[in-house]
Amino acid sequence: MGEIGKIQLGVIGALFLSVASSVSIVICNKALMSKLGFPFATTLTSWHLMVTFCTLHVAQRLNLFVTKSIDMKTIMLFGFLNGVSIGFLNLSLGFNSVGFYQMTKLAIIPFTLMLETIFLKKQFSQKIKFSLFLLLVGVGVASITDLQLNFVGTIISLLAIITTCVSQILTNTIQKKLNVSSTQLLYHSAPFQAAILFVSGPIVDQLLTNQSVFAYKYSSTVLAFIILSCLIAVSVNFSTFLVIGKTSPVTYQVLGHLKTCLVIGFGYTLLHDPFNGRNIIGILIAIFGMVLYSYFCLEENKKKQLLGDLSLASQSSG
Repeated sequence: MGEIGKIQLGVIGALFLSVASSVSIVICNKALMSKLGFPFATTLTSWHLMVTFCTLHVAQRLNLFVTKSIDMKTIMLFGFLNGVSIGFLNLSLGFNSVGFYQMTKLAIIPFTLMLETIFLKKQFSQKIKFSLFLLLVGVGVASITDLQLNFVGTIISLLAIITTCVSQILTNTIQKKLNVSSTQLLYHSAPFQAAILFVSGPIVDQLLTNQSVFAYKYSSTVLAFIILSCLIAVSVNFSTFLVIGKTSPVTYQVLGHLKTCLVIGFGYTLLHDPFNGRNIIGILIAIFGMVLYSYFCLEENKKKQLLGDLSLASQSSG
């Protein structure tokens, strides 16, 4: 197998791991929060990140990967930004209707395109933009039911969009500029992300639920699901950094909307959630947009590879 084939196989593996682990954790957390009544999402995320760090630390001690030194200021800023973005996304869901929260998530793709175009001088073809437009329309039709606006919720959503876009762009940029792997970056940043959410998580959850995570009565079933959620989260966090590093922040967001469609389908099939013709049409449009996006990305990558090969050939012949 050639070098390009190995890279493509690695990307496919990363995408599959991300989808499988993300859908699994949604199912687990849905049972934990909806069925068992554990509503503390932000605090749970801090536990996810701490378990992820501990797992990677054990792996590092077993020489499964090698750490690489990263500037402390860079990693602290990156970890802080990631933790804050998670907090803002959870607050956005709490202060807005579900429909407006979905709109917030949809806005991440165009905002990422804008930031990468302005600051990183990246170019996106009209074909790519059209496929992303179809994807966003489809997901919007499938998942948005109501759009109730309020001032505080709107400000929080804007902050969630900005911090999420910047943190995901940095996830890709740091890996490429500093030549570190997704595992190395996650290992260094997870403690800082966890620390931010350890402090802010109980406060955010108290604001959203009017309950204290410290006063909650933990049953053995709840503890079992929390442990399972934390174990799955190791794979979720690892695959997130892996996908963004191997592809791009935009591709990761496209993948996220595929997960949304899968979760909607899962909810209807196994949990008998409400489902109608609009959901079906929206999912089909979204999938069509994803297929087009994948096709156009592959097409453009082949052109870049061909241009690279021609450039090398001309240099060697010169």
